[in-house]
Amino acid sequence: MKLRIIHTNDVHSHFDNFARAVTVIRELKDENSIVLDGGDFADFKSIELQGTRGIAAIELLQSAGYGALTIGNNEMFNGMDTLELMASNSPFPFISNNLLKKDGTKIQGVVRSALLQKNGLRILITGSSPDLGVFNDGLGIRVMDYQAMIEEEIQSRKGQYDVCILLSHVGTFADEPLTAAIPEIDVVISAHDHKLYPEAKVLNGVIMNSAGNYGEHVGVVELEVADGKTELLHSATLPTRDAEMDSEIMDILKANKGKAIANLSEPLYTLPRPLWHDVIEENPLANLIADGLRDMLGCDIGLINSGIASAGLFDFVSNKKLIEVCPSPLNPTSFEIQGAALRKAIESSLDAQTCLADGRGPGFRGKFAGRLHVSGAAVTHDGHSVREILIGNEPLQEERWYSVASSDYLQRGSGYPSLADNRNDAYRAEEIKDVIRTYANKAEFVERSYEMRWKAASTAPVQL
Repeated sequence: MKLRIIHTNDVHSHFDNFARAVTVIRELKDENSIVLDGGDFADFKSIELQGTRGIAAIELLQSAGYGALTIGNNEMFNGMDTLELMASNSPFPFISNNLLKKDGTKIQGVVRSALLQKNGLRILITGSSPDLGVFNDGLGIRVMDYQAMIEEEIQSRKGQYDVCILLSHVGTFADEPLTAAIPEIDVVISAHDHKLYPEAKVLNGVIMNSAGNYGEHVGVVELEVADGKTELLHSATLPTRDAEMDSEIMDILKANKGKAIANLSEPLYTLPRPLWHDVIEENPLANLIADGLRDMLGCDIGLINSGIASAGLFDFVSNKKLIEVCPSPLNPTSFEIQGAALRKAIESSLDAQTCLADGRGPGFRGKFAGRLHVSGAAVTHDGHSVREILIGNEPLQEERWYSVASSDYLQRGSGYPSLADNRNDAYRAEEIKDVIRTYANKAEFVERSYEMRWKAASTAPVQL
């Protein structure tokens, strides 16, 4: 029996590309085809997803005829409630064999594997999700050992299938050893590390393919399954750039964007004072975030880079405005750092070129790194160098460890490398936009945001 697997992975809500990919998918599909996604389809940077709690993603995949999806990290990032809503409302399986709630219970709507039938061929599809380490607790998830869970699930389905497909959102580095460890796997569709295979490769008798990212390619694997053996007949990863955008996909996007804008545009509250923003100069919006983080996490100081925001807030606040102003899905993060590393970062923030540097980093959706803003601290400077840093009312001590409320972006040292020299990091499930939403509605925090923490030192007159 012949089987054609058409697959995508790591689309990350690049929906224009996806509309082109669907045109390719529709041309490829025949009576022997199944369409699968390897995860990270739903990236909640998309207003269509934010405003529909992910249901727009389900409608898009359903329109294109997808048969199953495995859960990547981005499907988790909008919280457990959203993941359960999506999985429970999906007409096709949301698969993860190693993902549970933090308390060890099952995630509603998520299955460990699925059996599909295609012209009498029994197809077992299972999938694995990535372990996000220190982020697991904040996201409310428990991630089990993927290899053990794959083995367990395949064993539980023994005798029920003719061909076994693994949708792996763990990464190609992990998939290759699996081909030797679990001979029951026939096909691995890889994801997570955005690798693009020009064509499928066969390792230890297992067929492996990965279609890159962002909907720029569609993967195809054609098989012959007979007498307990699976043979690769043909494979490719086809570019989508020259394809027309599928009209049905574009209509779904348009309709869901309208719904999302309506849902997200409703005013939440009116600001008592504008929270203007600047990349280089100290500004009340970034000060508010620093103050909110310090209050939320209970640390010695709050620290945030102004590049986390792209504009200010004026008049009223809505969820749509918060997404526009703070698009990065970065999390409130606490850590400890010594005064010397903290001083180095603060000093470098005086350099406009540091503030205007490309802020690129994991989870960052802004353009510039931006100036550091502080809470619970005061910085005296002459415009070129730091004269004094007070933490509370005491001078900063270079050997002392201070607790810092910040973002995971700065905790990793993005934009300000010295901040990576930290310890005892902990993460919250909220995003920085949630900090703004909460604290911009507190008049005392808005008022306090106007208290400037960077103070220019007076300079002595020039003696003639």
